[in-house]
Amino acid sequence: MAALQSLRIIATDLSQSQNRVSSGLRVQSASDNAAYWSISTTMRSDSQALSTVTDALGLAASHVDVAYLGLTSVIEVLDAFKAKLVASKEPGVDRGKIQTELDQLNRQVHSIAKSASFNGVNWLSTSIAEIQDADTNKTSIVSSFGRGTSGIGSVRTMDFHLSEVSLFNSTGGGLLEADPRDVKSIAGMRLNDSYNSVSRWSTSNTDTGSRAYTQFSFSGPLTFDDPADRISFTVTVDADDPATGVPPPYNPGHTTTVVIDRATLDAANPGLNGVIETNTDYAQVLNHALGQANAGASVHASHKLWDASIKGFVHDPVRMSLYTDENRSLGLDGSYVEISNFSSTVGSGGFGNVADFGTRALHELTFNSFTMYKNGESEDGIEINFRFSVNGEPSTSHSFNRTYVNDLLGKDSGEVETVAEMVILLQSLIQPDWPDVIIEDNGAGKVSIKLDPNVDRLSGLQTSVSFTGISVSIEPLVTMDFDTIDIVAQPELTDSYIGYLDAATAKIIDGAAALGALRSRIEIQSEFTRTLIDSLDKGVGRLVDADMNAESVRLKALQAQQDLATQSLQIANSSPQAILSLFR
Repeated sequence: MAALQSLRIIATDLSQSQNRVSSGLRVQSASDNAAYWSISTTMRSDSQALSTVTDALGLAASHVDVAYLGLTSVIEVLDAFKAKLVASKEPGVDRGKIQTELDQLNRQVHSIAKSASFNGVNWLSTSIAEIQDADTNKTSIVSSFGRGTSGIGSVRTMDFHLSEVSLFNSTGGGLLEADPRDVKSIAGMRLNDSYNSVSRWSTSNTDTGSRAYTQFSFSGPLTFDDPADRISFTVTVDADDPATGVPPPYNPGHTTTVVIDRATLDAANPGLNGVIETNTDYAQVLNHALGQANAGASVHASHKLWDASIKGFVHDPVRMSLYTDENRSLGLDGSYVEISNFSSTVGSGGFGNVADFGTRALHELTFNSFTMYKNGESEDGIEINFRFSVNGEPSTSHSFNRTYVNDLLGKDSGEVETVAEMVILLQSLIQPDWPDVIIEDNGAGKVSIKLDPNVDRLSGLQTSVSFTGISVSIEPLVTMDFDTIDIVAQPELTDSYIGYLDAATAKIIDGAAALGALRSRIEIQSEFTRTLIDSLDKGVGRLVDADMNAESVRLKALQAQQDLATQSLQIANSSPQAILSLFR
């Protein structure tokens, strides 16, 4: 019985060793080692999942390659398109024939966009309800599989926004379609520069007050041939204007009496020989006389006139101007010029009693509603930045985006629809830094921005309200449609078409670059996943694989033991038989 028991134990060990050698596994079932079996089973499952991830990455790489090829091909066609537009500007060319070529190139672009499809997926010709919505315009690529600290497996993805590469979208907004996200003047905050094809908005918008200014037409000559000949008047500058809203007391300004005689003319310009013949001569004499009377630091005469369209002076052969220089060294805040008590023995030359107040800066924004649209690159949507300043003081930086507008106005659309809403928006942005700036609805469809006269008494050119450094995160925008280019129907827009193509091509190049970056990331992720699979397989092997050398030696040893145990059993069985034979 002892020999039989030994044989049974050896047989069990031999069977186990034979299984390990034949399967190559040390742990084949949970009964072998429950912990190692559980870990290895899970890791094998993860390895299979990662293998599927590798296949998915390969499929995604194909999508990227096809889209990239499509974009680069379109860029080449657009370059040829632009060359044709430039050629159409040459004198004497047949625009009709060039337009025919342009139409063929247009069809080629559409053909490329529609053909850039892999396995039914097309990134260049899309159908997205709102292409700038970060949630709806993205496509997800399976990138990895892993387990968190909880032990639950999850699939991770890489997101790519199709708004970056879609050339044509069924609801608009593709790279070769008009971009609907143009915020235009931002409710009047900025002014349009030039092109109507690409948004070219100015980055600054400043309103200044106007200085006290008068003009008159010179009539002469004025001859001073008698020592008694003279012109005299009183000049008052930079008095406060109650109409500006500044509180009393009101400063009456600086007053000076001016006398012009033959000696004044000779001192101003001896070459005049006592005769003022032109407005230029008269301005020269007046300036000298004002300086001699100690009024020249604040009042200036000129033979030029102020042109508001260019915000500068232009020469005039007859008329003259008289204006305050607003010299603050006199300690005055107003902008005012007055000529009174005028008398002359030689005639007025068109000059006489006159008075004019300057104005304070008042910036009025002609309101137009606008929308802070969603943006595939940012969850907060479009961002607008600007700097603000008054009276030339150091400016402050301000910005707002879709989220800011929605939170402030209690909306979810990003729209600024009324003057009242724009007032609330600007007040929230500007008044924390500029509490003395009054921002209000003027009742005529405009937002009024001005300084509180109870705090700031300045008037004239030294008052200003300035928006500078205005920028929108998504600009420049393409606001023209590629399919609308027609140099026959609208030849005057050829330059605009060229500018549009530059902007559109730049966007497509950015899209191709984004695809290139995505392709590189896919390659890196694929290589990592393959390496990870190999590492998992090695890890599982360390836990459950048998040591074939040791198991082979053990197998031979057990086979020898089995032979010895069998012989022992035979010996044990033969002894009782010998004893039984004695009883026969």
